[in-house]
Amino acid sequence: MRWFKPNLRNSLHAIFSASLSGHRPDEDDEETLVSIEDIRTRMVELLSSQTDERAAILRRRLRYADSVESLWFMRGELMALMSRTLGEAASLEKIASVSEMFDDLLPQGLRSRPSPLGRS
Repeated sequence: MRWFKPNLRNSLHAIFSASLSGHRPDEDDEETLVSIEDIRTRMVELLSSQTDERAAILRRRLRYADSVESLWFMRGELMALMSRTLGEAASLEKIASVSEMFDDLLPQGLRSRPSPLGRS
């Protein structure tokens, strides 16, 4: 009886060799990190006028979000909190400015689609 089957050995080798491949972050990776921080900063700034507990929780979640996708999904919660004080139209306008910051960072499936309600 063999302890390590060929499939398991090959898969472990593939995992470890991929992580040791010497991938160095190129300029695009650095730009993405800077852009993530810009988005995070902008979202926290929009939340700065809110002082209740829900805003504090969202602010903490924004600061510790580790991916662009997680920030993308927090826009709805940010919109809901801002709408209580600013109104829906003003909040939607500010969230739209944040949404534009995500343009080249998200996979195709997560991008916003034009709303039929926005047409006049």
